[in-house]
Amino acid sequence: MMDDDKAIEENPIFETVPVDDVNQTDFPPSTEGQEVITPEETPEEITPEQIPEETIVDSIPPGEEPPSIYEENKNKYLFIGLGVVFFVIVLILIIKFLSGSGNKPKNISLTYWALWEEKEVLAPLIADYKRKNPKIDINYIKMDPQDYRQKLLKRGEAGKGPDIFRFHNTWLPSLKEVLAPLPKNIMSDQEFEKTFYPVAKNDLKAGNFYYGLPWEIDGLVLVYNDNLLKRGGLEIPPKTWEDIANYATKLSVKDQSGKIITAGIALGTASNIEHFSDIFGVMLLQNGADLKNLTSPEAIGALEAYRKFAEPPNNLWDENMPNSIAAFIQEKVAMIIIPSWEILVIKQNNPDINFKVTTLPIVHEGGTQISLANYWVEGVSKFSKNQLEGWKFLRFVAEKDNLTKWYGEIAKTRPFGEPYSRVDLASMLVQNEYIGPVIQQAKYMKSLPLVCRTSDNGLNDEIIKYLENAINATINGVSYKEALETAQKGIEQVYKKYEIE
Repeated sequence: MMDDDKAIEENPIFETVPVDDVNQTDFPPSTEGQEVITPEETPEEITPEQIPEETIVDSIPPGEEPPSIYEENKNKYLFIGLGVVFFVIVLILIIKFLSGSGNKPKNISLTYWALWEEKEVLAPLIADYKRKNPKIDINYIKMDPQDYRQKLLKRGEAGKGPDIFRFHNTWLPSLKEVLAPLPKNIMSDQEFEKTFYPVAKNDLKAGNFYYGLPWEIDGLVLVYNDNLLKRGGLEIPPKTWEDIANYATKLSVKDQSGKIITAGIALGTASNIEHFSDIFGVMLLQNGADLKNLTSPEAIGALEAYRKFAEPPNNLWDENMPNSIAAFIQEKVAMIIIPSWEILVIKQNNPDINFKVTTLPIVHEGGTQISLANYWVEGVSKFSKNQLEGWKFLRFVAEKDNLTKWYGEIAKTRPFGEPYSRVDLASMLVQNEYIGPVIQQAKYMKSLPLVCRTSDNGLNDEIIKYLENAINATINGVSYKEALETAQKGIEQVYKKYEIE
């Protein structure tokens, strides 16, 4: 799937080789007017006594050296030597040119494993990059999310994986075998930290390097049915968890047997609440708890706060209710907590529902606004033979103008695009009715490996399963503390498996 040819440097063109001027040596005196003796006409040997006295003339002026009989031959050798040098230089250049011309740079093909968006969404940006880099081809492949992470690992190590690929913000510990570090000449640490939200720094840095470039940001938001709130006399959305409990009580409708007809909020169980682990993760963070210490009072308190919505005496939600998102679409629940992309599911299945989106509830008025991050990142395989070119493309898309273009392409087919990962683009979306709350919370986001629906079959899914068992255990009468102690043992094994300290 990858082009193994390496880019070859442009061959130098021919250069003019200057030849130094050669000083001409005076030739021996002209013999004009004298008889020229050819080899065939060589006379017999003449002795000095036979030469008339008057013909003997001094031919060398006093004080002057006689011209060398070898002077003419030296000049010939000099010309010959310079010619040989010139010829050798030209020959070397010709050989170099011919050897290079047979290996002209070929197109580099980068295979990109993508998720979620169709090829047409990124096609305009790929075309823009191709115009600026005519030797680079981007082969966009939309992958099935099932077993996706395992394919990245297995095919990458076998040399058959992609050059660039998408991965979840929580996957870095489980993908360290295949991820290449971001070269600092592509983006320095200072630029990375200035460009993206703080959560990206925490999620994507290992040691001294970053291992991905985020094109988007997302996290949990509170979605509420405005008609149901107004029917209950509530004109504004809840701000705190105390508000949530009060609103849920007012909005809950039950029949005479106590069966829930309309729930105020979907909270308290695991089996029928989408993203229950994300929500519990936020409550852990807001309560000052640590996933590595689930037996602490803060963690136990978070579980108690979560479970109370589905416990007596209020029983505001139970396992007999439909799936939380399905219940909201059917207008059987007034409030749910979801990542922003689930809004698209709601709009698609019930375009007429009158709902609004707001930030998550905080612990108390004036408290810190915290949301659990849930976004995707672009990375480069360390098995790619074209890592630098892969990073250049990812950096290209991460530029301001290109992200806005990408958002616009996505928004052509759905109500909104991906919330921008760049801090300097926040003002463009902060007022958006659907994803404005995501941007408002972005600088306060934190990450935990508790994100549902990543299909990682690894870190997230394994930890979530232990928490699901803990919640179900409490439904069956096990104490919060005991349930979390059991979960803690399992989570410690998962952390050890992925070498997380």
